Amino acid sequence: MKEKIEAYKKEIADFTAESLEELENFRIKFLSKKGLIPALFADFRNIPKEEKKEMGQQLNELKQMVQARIADLKSELETKEEQKEAIQDLSLPVDWRDLGARHPVSVVKNEINEIFKRSGFTVAEGPEIEDDFHNFSALNFPPEHPARDMQDTFFVEKDPDIALRTHTSSVQVRVMENNQPPIRIIAPGRVFRNEAISARAHCIFHQVEGLYVDKDVSFADMKQTLMYFAKEMFGENTKIRLRPSYFPFTEPSAEMDVSCNICGGKGCNVCKYTGFLEIMGCGMVDPNVLEACGIDSEIYSGFAFGMGVERIAMLKYQVNDLRLYFENDMRFLKQFDKSLD
Repeated sequence: MKEKIEAYKKEIADFTAESLEELENFRIKFLSKKGLIPALFADFRNIPKEEKKEMGQQLNELKQMVQARIADLKSELETKEEQKEAIQDLSLPVDWRDLGARHPVSVVKNEINEIFKRSGFTVAEGPEIEDDFHNFSALNFPPEHPARDMQDTFFVEKDPDIALRTHTSSVQVRVMENNQPPIRIIAPGRVFRNEAISARAHCIFHQVEGLYVDKDVSFADMKQTLMYFAKEMFGENTKIRLRPSYFPFTEPSAEMDVSCNICGGKGCNVCKYTGFLEIMGCGMVDPNVLEACGIDSEIYSGFAFGMGVERIAMLKYQVNDLRLYFENDMRFLKQFDKSLD
């Protein structure tokens, strides 16, 4: 039987077919009820017990081999037939199906990632379901902070606190826990907040947060990094300004604005006639955050920043209704994918 199996394997490997009819005859020869392989299985009962395991494996391999060979040849022959018909019948309709398009949020997120990659940042990712420590406590949120209230957070469990992450700062915590400086990462991802859906807000949105920790990192380093980003994203003539603000995990903290790309900084109803639009929060990493993650704040310092991808997309494309990004209307989406031009 072993010799027959080897001979059949060679015949199967060498077999080619010029037509589906020829292939069907090959299938009948090997797999029909009176075919060669069923005949081998019929002889299998006469094999000594100690050889059954080995021969059974070989028989199964042979059967799988012939089935795979038939499937491959059938696919090739059918493709050839379709091509032949298409050439002969020029009246056949063209493929009318629309091509897909990259989502504008994905387009903008990828562009943000590429800009920061050119500055030496690497991409880090983390889970969307987080515990209290990574989402709040390690980021210097006191127990009474309003962001811990259920009106802002989607809790999965309340004891212990397990929730859908409210920002991708939790990824920064995980990176600092497991790595010593220098650290230079961005953390893009989806986040969730229990907010009413409107033209300006949504319960699901996307963020890109950044973190740079090393010796002698200064506020000036942060400003220069963010100025480079703004010019790369919105154009060489873009200006930025930093306004004092407050975040639990940074000190000092700031809101960053860019000159309005709609009016060129002259003032319009979109920028409320200020000439600037807010795009992100930023600041120097609070020493408490570094210490909570096992990094010596006496030796290292750092800055962090975070922006909403939909917010950047709204400014870049001048689309003023966030809900449009979630409706999956192909007429809307196809306007943003330059690969389809």
